[in-house]
Amino acid sequence: MKTVVKFGGSSLASARQFKKVGDIIRSDKSRRYVIPSAPGKRNDKDEKVTDLLYQCYDAASEGKSYKKILDKIKERYQEIIDGLDLNLNLDHEFQTIEENFVAKIGRDYAASRGEYLNGMVMAAYLGYTFIDAADVIYFDENGNFLSEETDRELSEKLENIERAVIPGFYGSAPDGSIRTFSRGGSDITGSIVARAIHADLYENWTDVSGFLVSDPHVIKNPQVIETITYKELRELSYMGASVLHEDAIFPVRKEGIPIHIRNTNKPEDKGTLIVENTCRRPKYTITGIAGKKGFCSVYIEKAMMNAEVGFCRKVLEVFENQGISIEHMPSGIDTMTVFVHQTEFVEHEQSVISGIHRAVHPDFIDLESDLALIAVVGRGMRGSRGTAGRIFSALAHARVNVKMIDQGSSETNIIIGVKNADFEAAIQAIYDIFITTEL
Repeated sequence: MKTVVKFGGSSLASARQFKKVGDIIRSDKSRRYVIPSAPGKRNDKDEKVTDLLYQCYDAASEGKSYKKILDKIKERYQEIIDGLDLNLNLDHEFQTIEENFVAKIGRDYAASRGEYLNGMVMAAYLGYTFIDAADVIYFDENGNFLSEETDRELSEKLENIERAVIPGFYGSAPDGSIRTFSRGGSDITGSIVARAIHADLYENWTDVSGFLVSDPHVIKNPQVIETITYKELRELSYMGASVLHEDAIFPVRKEGIPIHIRNTNKPEDKGTLIVENTCRRPKYTITGIAGKKGFCSVYIEKAMMNAEVGFCRKVLEVFENQGISIEHMPSGIDTMTVFVHQTEFVEHEQSVISGIHRAVHPDFIDLESDLALIAVVGRGMRGSRGTAGRIFSALAHARVNVKMIDQGSSETNIIIGVKNADFEAAIQAIYDIFITTEL
């Protein structure tokens, strides 16, 4: 068995948390490759080390006073080192960091140092080999991740290393400069390492006991999802669910490696298993509910629209020319509606309207703002009769007016449009009809 374990910032925020992590790793000999994040918040009033590094770099690169912030960062690591009784001195590392900050080497470099230093501490604590992610994870000159080149180098590097710590979140460009993934990118590093070593399992340890059916800020104490497919997770992540970085799925998907979301503070909890596919029957008809506010719709009407070849392409080209991405596009015989992010659209709305008039000569155009989109996702919906009907019934009972509904042919995802003001009530109604009534 080979297991890759990634630990988030809250799991490594203090020496006490480090000890929990150490106990977890040592309790299973298959946990041989460790991906640490930078230290997170120890409490609500605390700051993440990555945020402190950004502050320190900005001050140093602008010629402002930065010593106090740097000392604060040093103290965070020293507290962990002292709490673990380690014989480890990071003075030389901090000297190099300070020199590079003053030399304005780049914000990606600054952000990556949290993971880099935490990796050194973790390797010393576990007695594992430390591997700098910059030596094995590659980006091109434009900051795009080089998947195949990385996989080859990492596979070769780890082939003869039994146990290793590889810091998350960053790699290097061809010129040797540090490049980072987007925030939360340590999840991606763990997935890349899992693929490279052909892992049996990728465990992602965080501060929650798995993926929740819905946002706990909207639903009080939502149920934990026991098993979810990559496809379901992608749908929910895209619509705002955020336990795992959505791009972390791709490397392991190529190898069919399952991801297990676990809670560092409650290691006895089952967590959520993310798999390519499964015969396991889902506990509920739906797997999860997620959504976002802040959309608007552009409604276009023209008689005999369906008979015009290229009508939809011409409309979408107008949005493309304005640099506006499309979210959803439900259509009828003589109508089509385009949902877009409101903040992207408002600057260009008159150009879009005039562009559509010139492109397709519609009979009527209407705009509606302050809309929300909600995704109801679940493999259990496939073949289940009346799923859409139950959703409509629940929303009608909650006095929520549905602005749009869109279901793909896979029958595993239904998108519903409602007003922003009805967002929370809609999610609660859907949760109640599918989860609360099935408990």
